[in-house]
Amino acid sequence: MRRRIVAVSVLAAVLAIVLFGTPLAVGVARYYLDDERAELERLADSVALTVSATLIRGEVPAGLPATEEGTSVALYRSDGTRELGSGPAELEDSVARFTADTPVSVATSSELVLEVAISDRSRVLGVVRAATPRAEVWQRTVLTWMGMVVLGALAIAATWSIARRQARRLAEPLEQLSAAAHRLGGGDFTVHAARSGIAEIDSVGSSLDTTANRLSDLLARERAFSADASHQLRTPLAGLRLQLESALDTPDADLRESITAGLATTDRLERTIDDLLALARDSRPDGGAAAVSALVAELEQDWHGLLAEQGRPLRVDVRPEVAGCTVTAPVLRQIMTVLLDNALRHGRGAVTISVRDAGAAVAVDVSDEGAGIEADADPFRPRTVPAPATAGHGIGLALARRLAEGAGGRLRLAEPVPPTFTLLLPTRRP
Repeated sequence: MRRRIVAVSVLAAVLAIVLFGTPLAVGVARYYLDDERAELERLADSVALTVSATLIRGEVPAGLPATEEGTSVALYRSDGTRELGSGPAELEDSVARFTADTPVSVATSSELVLEVAISDRSRVLGVVRAATPRAEVWQRTVLTWMGMVVLGALAIAATWSIARRQARRLAEPLEQLSAAAHRLGGGDFTVHAARSGIAEIDSVGSSLDTTANRLSDLLARERAFSADASHQLRTPLAGLRLQLESALDTPDADLRESITAGLATTDRLERTIDDLLALARDSRPDGGAAAVSALVAELEQDWHGLLAEQGRPLRVDVRPEVAGCTVTAPVLRQIMTVLLDNALRHGRGAVTISVRDAGAAVAVDVSDEGAGIEADADPFRPRTVPAPATAGHGIGLALARRLAEGAGGRLRLAEPVPPTFTLLLPTRRP
């Protein structure tokens, strides 16, 4: 790119110099030729005025005025022979060609010649001939042309220097953008394009930075998806395993009921995966609205068997005034899955689900009879390294809080002892 910019700039400068310099050079040559002819005319007129009075009296002038070096002046008789001065012995043409006092220019290969007649009453008394070598005119012309060539070369050199500097100014930020794009393509999402002060290039760099940030955020969410999915899918998989094991333990029972229950559990697994994928892509899960009472009944059916295996009852209390209220089904389902799984793994005794009215929202309380949570502990901080079950609550509560906030709600620890979590979700009343 740099060479192309320099080459185009220099070529444009050369083309401009040639287009403007060629007619200028021709004009310079004509100017010097016309100037020399005018000088010869002035010299010839001056000599003619000096000797005309003497010739009119019929006398021969004593001499001719001195001239510059390289210029010759001669006086010729009316018959064309030389009387005084330096020049050819006879004129190149007849004296009869002169009319009045009009000067005559004579073309020769080696000299510029101008002849002026001295007349008296239309009678030619003599001719003054002034001449200068053509080489002198060409020397002045060539020297001027050389000066023009030098100036043109300096202009081209200046154009080359400016083009190189401008090419570097334009190419360096583009090369940096290319390097940043390569790093971004290689998986380095921390790239930052330097600002060059050129609005168009800086706009591209800003777009590249935005793309890098979005890709970094998207990759982080996709990586978190595997961890979130493992946590959210563990309980439905455990329920499906329990149903299959129960079917194996009772081979004489009707398998249709077990298969139907397994398909229902599989549907819940599919809904969980869809919800988690939506969360990983930073979009609000959209599975439609459902009544709170129906969703809580579905959760009771899913979790009753798992808690009963450990001898722990599940108690559900839905207030009549909120039974018909609707909430976003996937959000409530996934958050309650986290809270019930947390109670199953870390709590003790009976697990209670209470649904009550909270004005413009529905409040869902989940509690158990466990030892509780330490006062200085943050149950919503995700664990980044493996730890024993008693060390914390892992990623589940952090995921549940993100889901609640994404749906415009809140999830908080209402009571540390006994551990009680309260979920507030906006609702539409019947």
